[in-house]
Amino acid sequence: MKKDIKVIIAGGGIGGLSAALALLRQGFDVEVYEQAKELREVGAGIQISPNGSRALDALGIYENVKADSCNPEKKEFRLWNTGKSWLLFDLGDDAVEKYGYPYLTVYRPDLLKALVDGVEAIKPNAIHLDSKVHSFSQDKDSIKLKLENGQEISGDLLIGADGVRSAIRNQLWGPTNPNFSGMVAWRGVIPMKNLPEHLQKMVGSTWIGPGGHAVNYPLHRGEIMNFVGTIERKDWQVESWSTQGTVEECLNDFKGWHEDVQTMIRLSPQLFKWALMQRDPIPQWTQGRVTLVGDAAHATLPFLAQGAVQSIEDGVVLARCLDKYVHDLPLAFEKYESARIERTSKMVRGATANTGRFHSAELETEEGAEAYLQREWSSNPIADRYDWLYRYDVLTAEI
Repeated sequence: MKKDIKVIIAGGGIGGLSAALALLRQGFDVEVYEQAKELREVGAGIQISPNGSRALDALGIYENVKADSCNPEKKEFRLWNTGKSWLLFDLGDDAVEKYGYPYLTVYRPDLLKALVDGVEAIKPNAIHLDSKVHSFSQDKDSIKLKLENGQEISGDLLIGADGVRSAIRNQLWGPTNPNFSGMVAWRGVIPMKNLPEHLQKMVGSTWIGPGGHAVNYPLHRGEIMNFVGTIERKDWQVESWSTQGTVEECLNDFKGWHEDVQTMIRLSPQLFKWALMQRDPIPQWTQGRVTLVGDAAHATLPFLAQGAVQSIEDGVVLARCLDKYVHDLPLAFEKYESARIERTSKMVRGATANTGRFHSAELETEEGAEAYLQREWSSNPIADRYDWLYRYDVLTAEI
């Protein structure tokens, strides 16, 4: 029966492809419509915490992703100007012992390739490129997706996985009005061999300072270092991952920061900048035969490193719900929303709350930083903020 149910997915990013792979593995027919002319992720890194590694295993691609990724020894804080370090998490074997899976740092193109390969191994022609979504219509028996080129596709269910500017979400609930967070982010990827030897460590570092922070961690089997710097400024409000900036502008944003930060900026072959926009969690994802996954449902600031991970979790839980409630498809979507909306809304709020923790004025001096980190980042506050995320199991979560 499941093979007779056609699921249309609008969007072929991490969330859409995770849902596609999970559904195909459950025996559903799936078609993915992606606006890009080629499936190519931007060159950037993502952090896959143990709950994400567990979800990748449920999708059958964990070993492939792990082989191309890095398993850092630890995560550490470093002070913006002196470089003094404090341990945030022990990772590696400690993460496996505590959570059952490691904490991986992953090159986005590697993750995308693993998802595409997984989908195409089950259904070779499932992904349709150059297919931008325009709108949809539904009745009690079916769904119809209309593309901007005029093509119409009929199916039984529709999943909106079309990102922060989701056409599906906007049609369901009206356009959202994100607020500028007052922060601009920079990103670059640096060939590891170009860095000084002391920066070529299998460690994730978060540089914290008044009004800004930066992160760096290894990717792609240790061949690349990922750099992301976030600074408070109000003169750039373009939400785009493809706007290129200059080394000089980025250095100016991080003027006075430690030489290691300056070095990574100078050695980045390209630097891109984008405005960070803040969106409140939406109260409902599902209407009849339509629901949402990933950024379309719960776009977040990147300060819990959970955006991609929660999108992957969505896909696995959604497929479980459709498998369990296959005789009542709208109910299956309602069960999926109920299973996921509280968790993802808490994640969005937690990421927003972390902004101040990374940018506090108390981080101006080493003495202030010592007291601040003891209060805000000792073992008990860390457990409150992260354990509930990392212990989640996509295969046993109640549906």
